[in-house]
Amino acid sequence: MSKQTSRVALITGASRGLGLALARALAGRGWSLILDARGGAALEAEARELSHLTCVVAIPGDVTDPAHREALATAARAAGGLDAIVNNAGALGPSPLPRLLDYPLDVLEQVYRTNVIAPLAALQAVRAHLKPEARVINVTSDAAVAAYAGWGGYGSSKAALEQLSAVLAVENPALRVYWVDPGDMRTQMHQEAFPGEDISDRPPPEASVPGLVELLEGDWPAGRYEARRLRRPAEAA
Repeated sequence: MSKQTSRVALITGASRGLGLALARALAGRGWSLILDARGGAALEAEARELSHLTCVVAIPGDVTDPAHREALATAARAAGGLDAIVNNAGALGPSPLPRLLDYPLDVLEQVYRTNVIAPLAALQAVRAHLKPEARVINVTSDAAVAAYAGWGGYGSSKAALEQLSAVLAVENPALRVYWVDPGDMRTQMHQEAFPGEDISDRPPPEASVPGLVELLEGDWPAGRYEARRLRRPAEAA
């Protein structure tokens, strides 16, 4: 697949963890990439690495910043439109995780701004550049559907993102909207959720990538999926 005809994906939060693993997988499959992250140095290093495989545009910044989202939209237009947007950037909240009655409300507001408002705002910014049947993946969590002590801030923000995604799917049947639980992963964010604990038994983020790739390249209906349980229809039969 040539760079001129390759599919184009915008991935937020792409400098580490799941976003980085997905970017590497898509680069190897010929996708052109627009990558976002707050860590500019890490993002630029990633862009240099992946530019040997595909066309990469790295735009460091914060997805809660309207000017940054406009820069992403400008890149999407210059790329000829998007085949996919993966809203992966997220905020955990305080570490260690506080119970809700002790949760600092200003921090909770920032968690919601990052995990709920920013994904929708990013979609609004690039809506004119989404190709027909473009894939939209909003990365969520099992904490959106299960009640875990200490996870009220993060979990409720992901629950809001899931409902937002479900309504988006109903309102935009021409798009493929997916809200995806990647499962527990051995990432910096997960370590911050469990400070001082050994999380080496968690799978690496690469274990969740095949399910995301299947949603991006397959023919699945809109809906909620668990990435590590996702199989091609022939495999699931």
